[in-house]
Amino acid sequence: MKWEKLKPPEPDDPMCCCECDAFQYGCCCNCEDLDEAVTRWLKDKPCKAEVQSPVLGAVIENLEVSLIPALVLLPLLLRVASLHYLLGVLVLTALPVLVLWYYYATHRKKRRTLFFLTLALYSLAYMYYLFVTEILPRGDVGQLQLFAVTAGMVLTIASLIRTKRGPGFVTRSTAEVHGPGTPTAGERQRPNAAEWTTCSVCRVTRPPRAGHCRTCGCCVQRLDHHCVWINSCVGQANHRSFLLTLTVFVLTSVYGIRLVLRSLCPEQSAATALFYCPGVYTQSNTALCFTCAWYSSIVTAGLFYLWVAQVVNISLNVTEREAQLALRNRTGRGRLWGVLTDTGEHSRGFCHNWVEFLTMTDGGTPAQSSDTDVV
Repeated sequence: MKWEKLKPPEPDDPMCCCECDAFQYGCCCNCEDLDEAVTRWLKDKPCKAEVQSPVLGAVIENLEVSLIPALVLLPLLLRVASLHYLLGVLVLTALPVLVLWYYYATHRKKRRTLFFLTLALYSLAYMYYLFVTEILPRGDVGQLQLFAVTAGMVLTIASLIRTKRGPGFVTRSTAEVHGPGTPTAGERQRPNAAEWTTCSVCRVTRPPRAGHCRTCGCCVQRLDHHCVWINSCVGQANHRSFLLTLTVFVLTSVYGIRLVLRSLCPEQSAATALFYCPGVYTQSNTALCFTCAWYSSIVTAGLFYLWVAQVVNISLNVTEREAQLALRNRTGRGRLWGVLTDTGEHSRGFCHNWVEFLTMTDGGTPAQSSDTDVV
């Protein structure tokens, strides 16, 4: 029997059959743990020896180590990278690799983690601290420019707090208030709008374009994706504030990097100084600021790519979840050399798509708060 026939009925996210309680062939699971056990049995190899007690294993499994890498390793690695430009190339190349490795490690286990949110907030605070203590005393930055950078940072944090309020979770009361007979503003003008469905995981009736997030364990209205950088989903209730957070951060970061490079290399343009800045490694403080400018540029480039993807998806009226489903089912059309996907299902034109995005209601009800939602 082909594996496609054994997939659980929920199409939101590839799910191992042993994780779906509604799946009747759960004993036929082909997850990696079972494969490894069968391989050891066929090769007549003993099971892996337990080198730690069950209690210690449970503590290590559930220990939240998110604060330690960001608060300790980030300043240390940036200091090491500022000692020499070759060390800078090595460290700034290894940092994204380590972050991606940790992302895939947590994504595979479908666990919420504060690591990425802590890293983002601490990076923002550390860059601003160096800007005030190292760049501002050089006398090349005016009070108005300092105010612009400070205002950008405050607006970024404020919009992030707004985003963290919740993506618009689907609850049983959502179906009672906004039942299948009451379409939303965006669905009201579409005669072939999708019908309400029942989630096979959390057993709630959900509106069209809603999806189940395995990381949060809830269904989200107009689910776009689960963002590890905010440790929350992006859905109908916080999609606009999420886009605003990206926009303000990218603009503030680009402006701050320009001010730093203009102060360190006044004879070079910002684009040129990032690659050639003579004498910047002669002093430790200037070398550290230059290294942090490179670090900020890498982070900004990644978030700018995410911002472009969000803008294009909104212009096509497609969510990231819908794009992934279209790629899996081969029902979407590739755009921008296959980077983005147009499903053509909900699009009503560029202007109408943006009007629908900007005027859609928050909807949903916030889930019960937990310790990880405090930040």
